[in-house]
Amino acid sequence: MKRFAARYFLLIFPWLFATGALAQAPASHVAETANRPARKTPPVASAGQHLFGAIPLSTESREARKFIELAWDKYENSMYDDAIVNARHATEKDPQSALSYALLSFVARRGVPNSAALAKAKSLLPRTTSDEQLLVRWMTSIQERDLLPAIMNMNDLLKHYSKDKHVLYLTAEWLYLQQDYDRARTMMETALQIDPNFPAVLNRLGYVYAEAGEIANAVASLKRYAEVEPGSPNPEDSLGEVLRTSGDDRGSLEHYSAALQIDPTYFTSQIGLGDTLTLMGDFSSARKEYDRAFQIAENPRDELSAKYQQALVYFWEGNAAAGRKELAALSEQAADKKEPNMQFAIALGRAMLAGNAQDELEQLGALATSLEQPLAGMSESDRGIDRATVLRERVRVAALNGLPDLAASAGSKLASLATSSRDLVVENAYESARGFALFQQGDFSNAADELAADSRSPLALQQLAITQEKLGKPDAAESTRTLLKYQRGPAVEWFLVTHPDTGKSH
Repeated sequence: MKRFAARYFLLIFPWLFATGALAQAPASHVAETANRPARKTPPVASAGQHLFGAIPLSTESREARKFIELAWDKYENSMYDDAIVNARHATEKDPQSALSYALLSFVARRGVPNSAALAKAKSLLPRTTSDEQLLVRWMTSIQERDLLPAIMNMNDLLKHYSKDKHVLYLTAEWLYLQQDYDRARTMMETALQIDPNFPAVLNRLGYVYAEAGEIANAVASLKRYAEVEPGSPNPEDSLGEVLRTSGDDRGSLEHYSAALQIDPTYFTSQIGLGDTLTLMGDFSSARKEYDRAFQIAENPRDELSAKYQQALVYFWEGNAAAGRKELAALSEQAADKKEPNMQFAIALGRAMLAGNAQDELEQLGALATSLEQPLAGMSESDRGIDRATVLRERVRVAALNGLPDLAASAGSKLASLATSSRDLVVENAYESARGFALFQQGDFSNAADELAADSRSPLALQQLAITQEKLGKPDAAESTRTLLKYQRGPAVEWFLVTHPDTGKSH
């Protein structure tokens, strides 16, 4: 598994995980780095400005540095809109700060990419200190899917600041988003040794534990997160989501409501109420919560997200015809609003919920073609992952419907994408696609190996459990179904897994 990227990561990061150097780090790093002699830097560096008391910065503006740190803190706590506001303030306080623009673009990639900020950050690189430059290059390279320099720069930064919790978390979060959960967990637990009350790690570890089926550890980590961040809605929001995956819907509603008590405009908690109520079968109440989410949405993406989840309620209540009609209308709205990310999500959901395999394959083919070229408002990283998702689904449906040539054609495109991107998420999609194809060919042993790569896909996990049973491994199949159980959510894949008659022809 992970033939391209995982080996690639080990080539770049051998000292991080093979020697246990990080785990041996003492907890006094911030004080150490604050007193560490500065390395050789360009003459524009200001001796007194250090990011979190550690990384020397080129800006001479204390206000710019403070806004950078505020933006960073908001980003770590998943408050992306607030992070963008503070990063923008940093660029205003010092228009020559490369890190301010890099951080602005880095945060914006989680929503609507900011290509102007990305270009500005790169143009200001010559003005940065040596270590600041490593950080800026990491942030910009990640956005451009330029993996080799990204990893090399972060590797150098980690060598310099192996005990800095913020640098550790930044790397661990990226590994997590790349679905490299084991190494992400190792780095997060190391950061927690440095600061047992580090909110960002307590939050993310909650999700890592939940995805591993360690619900007690997940809840404990998130409750500790809520204790150290009592005035933030995000800990309650995270608890609401994790409890929902575990099947504790009442607890989920309680914590989403608690988040909204702290911040009545916290969109993810408002839409979370609708999602949990949908899974509970309280469709009337779910629609009302989605209406409220639409009212507090602050951008077209969130508006469309609320409407999309509301449209899916039709399928959950057994009215697929009305759901398909609603998704068709919503697809036109997304196109009118020129919001490519939700336009993709709606189109993919519409295809996967089509009435038959032929309709789904036709829609997936058109969607794959639309993703072959860059799209305004969509990052290159997201475009690659989205294209991989579509091609994997195309392989899956073609293979399950006895269309080996079509499956092979889509699989070939996906293989090329996985090789060129070296993105673990893309590669995982490729491997699970191979797994679906190999299963239909009767090669159950290799199919199981490939399907196991895509642990975030309910459909792949479901197929893996079936494959393991074919191999006479009931214990392995049961373990896989346990992991599948904690994928519970309002997404289309979970709907298809739990409503096999709906997706039978797919």
